[in-house]
Amino acid sequence: MELYIDTANLDEIKQAADLGVLDGVTTNPSLIAKEKIDYGKRLAEICAIVKGPVSAEVIAVEYSAMLQEGRERAKIASNIVVKLPSTVDGLKACKALSDEGIKTNMTLCFQGLQAMMVAKAGAFLVSPFIGRLDDIGQEGMDLIHQIRTIYDNYGFKTKILAASIRHTEHMLRCALAGADVATVPFKVIMDCMKHPLTDIGVEKFLSDYKKAFG
Repeated sequence: MELYIDTANLDEIKQAADLGVLDGVTTNPSLIAKEKIDYGKRLAEICAIVKGPVSAEVIAVEYSAMLQEGRERAKIASNIVVKLPSTVDGLKACKALSDEGIKTNMTLCFQGLQAMMVAKAGAFLVSPFIGRLDDIGQEGMDLIHQIRTIYDNYGFKTKILAASIRHTEHMLRCALAGADVATVPFKVIMDCMKHPLTDIGVEKFLSDYKKAFG
C-alpha cells in the first residue's frame, strides 16, 4: 500500500519524507487555508520535496471552470494530480482532463457507484472518505471493500486512495482490504511505528546490557 501524507505543512512533509516511506501528498483548500499561503506557491514547494503524486484540489465547482483551473494546476509540476469532486461536473472534467493526459484524483467519494463512474471516466485515483462515513453512523470500511470488489470485477486501473483516515486502526484495515493508497495525517504516520511492547523491549535490552557491562 502506498502512503501519502494529508497536509500542506512543509515541516510535516519534510519529516515524513525523511522516513523514506512517503509516496505522495494530498492537499485541499482547508489544509492550504491553515497555512495562510498562496495555493500555487505552496504546491510548487511541495513538489520540490516530494517526487510522487501531489494532489491539488480545484476550488471551482462548475465544469468549464474546473477545466481551466485543473490545467493551470497541472502546469506547476509534472507530478501534480488534479483533485476534483465526485459530482456530475467533476466527472465530466475528469474525462476531459484524463483525455488530455492530466491525472485526476476524484475526491469526496461516498458510495461505490461514484467510484465506478469516475473509473470509467479515466480517474487516476478515487478518494473514498471513510472517517466521515463513520461520523454519520455508517461503516466507512464497507466502502473500501465495495470499491475493491467493483474494480477487481471489471479490471479498472483507478487506484483506491483511502482518505479521511483518523487512526492506525483505519489504516490497518485499509491495508487488509486492499486499498492501493492511504493518505493520512502526520501523527498517524508516526503512530504506525509505536507499540508499548516495543518500548518496553528496548528498555529491557538496554537495562540488561548495562547490568552486564556497566
